[in-house]
Amino acid sequence: MTRQKKMSIFNPTIEKSAVSQLPTVSFAGRIITIDSEAEAERAARALLKESILGIDTETRPSFRKGVHYKVSLLQLSTADTCFLFRLCRTGLTDALVELLENSNVKKIGLSLHDDFHALKERRTFTPGSFVELQKYVSDFGIEEMSLQKIYAIIFGERISKSQQLTNWDADVLTDKQKLYAATDAWSCLNIYNHLEQLKNNK
Repeated sequence: MTRQKKMSIFNPTIEKSAVSQLPTVSFAGRIITIDSEAEAERAARALLKESILGIDTETRPSFRKGVHYKVSLLQLSTADTCFLFRLCRTGLTDALVELLENSNVKKIGLSLHDDFHALKERRTFTPGSFVELQKYVSDFGIEEMSLQKIYAIIFGERISKSQQLTNWDADVLTDKQKLYAATDAWSCLNIYNHLEQLKNNK
């Protein structure tokens, strides 16, 4: 049996200096912040009706040795709406666990092993129907592992990482934090949908 050759329509790598020269891209849809358990249950139930979502998490950074924080935020995005679940306030509710375990809702993310590890510190669950982008893009000849570089290779645009090390447990998230978080989850979905379209069009 011969192995199928990987597609090579993209450059396999990109230099950080080249990424910095690209125009910035941001999520242009609606961002909904979820602060309570009741809101989380309603939003998760609604997302169970979707067939595919982008997913990401954010955790408050620790700048002291031995200090570790639990995951602060879970982002789940459709093509036009991103929900920001403030897990530091809501925890992983029953409906959120059901969504994460659901095999009919495909979740697209990057470095999912790290996300699963962080989420399971809040509540144990069995992941259902996830696509790891790092593995998926390799079939198209892309060797980069970071979301920013993968997006740059495919779209020629740069995802800003300026908010990455901000306080995700803050009483109120800033608009810049919300946009950053939503962009990360949406961009995972955007990458997957674009590559699926290319694949289907040969």
